[in-house]
Amino acid sequence: MALKAKDMVALLEDVPARHLARGQVGTVIEKLGRELFEVEFDDDEGENFATLSLKADQLLVLHR
Repeated sequence: MALKAKDMVALLEDVPARHLARGQVGTVIEKLGRELFEVEFDDDEGENFATLSLKADQLLVLHR
């Protein structure tokens, strides 16, 4: 998967420890490793409520 900074992504699985559900949309903010990415999740007002490191296989790139 060719993820890069600013890509919009959706979670492919729940992350209960961070109160995130499958399908939640976030933005890749940094590539941390070969298959590891820092993803930021914002609310409807644009306020960040979660930032976490996720593996590429946990994410689906969204195209607009």
